[in-house]
Amino acid sequence: MARANSPAFQAALAAAGVAHSVKVQARAGLLPRASFLSQFLYTQPNGSSSGVFVANNSTREYIDQANVHESIGVTETATYRSAAAAEDLAKAETDIASRGLVVTVVTRYDAVVVSERKLATARLALADANRFLTITQDRERGGEAAHADVIKAQLQVEQRARDLRDAELALATSRNELAIVIFSDYETGFTVTDDLQAPAALPAFDQVERRAQERNPDVAAATAALQQAGQDVWVARGELLPSLSLDYYYGIDANQFATSFDGVNNLGSSVVASVSVPLWNWGATQSRIASARLRRQQAQVELSFARRQLLADLHSFYGEAATAREALASLERSVHLADESLRLTTLRYQAGEATVLEVVDAQNTLILARDAYDDGEARYHLALANLQTLTGTL
Repeated sequence: MARANSPAFQAALAAAGVAHSVKVQARAGLLPRASFLSQFLYTQPNGSSSGVFVANNSTREYIDQANVHESIGVTETATYRSAAAAEDLAKAETDIASRGLVVTVVTRYDAVVVSERKLATARLALADANRFLTITQDRERGGEAAHADVIKAQLQVEQRARDLRDAELALATSRNELAIVIFSDYETGFTVTDDLQAPAALPAFDQVERRAQERNPDVAAATAALQQAGQDVWVARGELLPSLSLDYYYGIDANQFATSFDGVNNLGSSVVASVSVPLWNWGATQSRIASARLRRQQAQVELSFARRQLLADLHSFYGEAATAREALASLERSVHLADESLRLTTLRYQAGEATVLEVVDAQNTLILARDAYDDGEARYHLALANLQTLTGTL
């Protein structure tokens, strides 16, 4: 859905389509072309065989000919190869746009999932705060707690109510941000599936590195750009080399519109071969060659950088994914421990062995632990998506 509605991705697709059309046109330039010409030329007579205009063959001339034309030169061949490299570059840029869009969708989709979880946590926290307020009020009425405990519990309820409203706003915002990416007509009436609890396994680094070397679109784009720049040098050089053109004509070119007249055959064929040799153009060709070489040199630098950047990103993204996955187990344990801590601290408070501040601290710790675990799962999911921008599907 996001691919269908993303302007950037659709622009990349359109650019790839245009690049393919340019390659088709360049390939057509290498092939013979056929055409048909039908003409009638009239020249005012003046008593001579040609008429008033000496360049004409006669006062009446009929031309009906089919023509096959072919041009042979380095420029045409290099132009086609440059167009083919440009198409490869456009395809690689489409892949880059697609993988970048995946990261955007994962980020916004998981933001909705995490916001829903945090909203559920905020509701549980408000319920816990209300239960604790009831406990402090019961203990105050029984003379077992000071009124300060009730006030602290009331403050906690107020804070949790504010947190709940903030969580509702955060969810609405995250849903808006996802909706504008995936829907052609803006709408927010949708649900998402919470798939963060089943994270994908992280492959071995060697396997990821091999896939990155084979499937990285940035390196592919830089390679195609270098190939295109190399062919552009030959396009410029072709202007210094001779070019050959061939024309084959078949039909009539006569004074009578007939295949034969007075026993003379008017129907026939002819071949014209031409060689064009460039001599002097005030250094324009040399300037174009120099410019093409500079672009090729820059393309070589960018390819080298793309390869280095791939290795740097690979280690960075893989390290982030590995760290995020290892942290999940610890974050999950923290949630269980915080939940148990709150339960025990509440029991100790009811037994008069803990203060209200200890209970409030335990409540806050549980909320932070739950939110941290939710963020940790989203972090690992996003780390996988970033890693897949280098490797494709893991």
